[in-house]
Amino acid sequence: MQFTFIDILRNLLLAARWTVLLSVISFIGGGLLGAAILYLRISPARWVSRLARGYIEVFQGTPLLIQLFIIFFGFSLVGVTVSSLVAASLGLTLWTAAFLAEIWRGCVESVPRGQWEASSSLGMGRLQQMGHVILPQALRVAVAPTVGFSVQVVKGMAITSIIGFVELTRAGTIVTNATYQPFLVYGLVALIYFCLCWPLSKSSQILERRLNVAHRNH
Repeated sequence: MQFTFIDILRNLLLAARWTVLLSVISFIGGGLLGAAILYLRISPARWVSRLARGYIEVFQGTPLLIQLFIIFFGFSLVGVTVSSLVAASLGLTLWTAAFLAEIWRGCVESVPRGQWEASSSLGMGRLQQMGHVILPQALRVAVAPTVGFSVQVVKGMAITSIIGFVELTRAGTIVTNATYQPFLVYGLVALIYFCLCWPLSKSSQILERRLNVAHRNH
């Protein structure tokens, strides 16, 4: 069967939808879980902070590939069968949460300690301090590294092919085996990844500039 350029591009774009879907699931889920871990990480209770730090160190200190293997094959050991999409979503969510929590911790800790003391003197609880005083200031610092990490999440989707999930890179391999045109296929794969990641990087720069301007005007 003869594959035209349009056929190749269409198949890659169809697979790119799964890359985008998994990236969105991982980043939103990881963001929500990462926010919870961040709150535990900066808790004044030492054992709570150590527990959150342990979570972060485990997921940052072990390869994502091994984490996906453990999740995908671990469920089968207890008699539960999960799809590659579910396993990949769970694994990437847990992995993303660890990195976002640590990124955001650095941003929160960049806020002067006096801000904590001042808000505490006003009778604010810890959640009120975070919501009304600390997070608005940390947001300005967090934009660039957060969006920068989202680019890494998109590019990191390729590793999920190891557990059978067909995303953009895996689809590129399949199409290459069928067409014997690796240069064309992987060139298109690289172009699609660029089209996904470049707008994220540019939006980060634009948003960061706007936040800086708004902060100076304020």
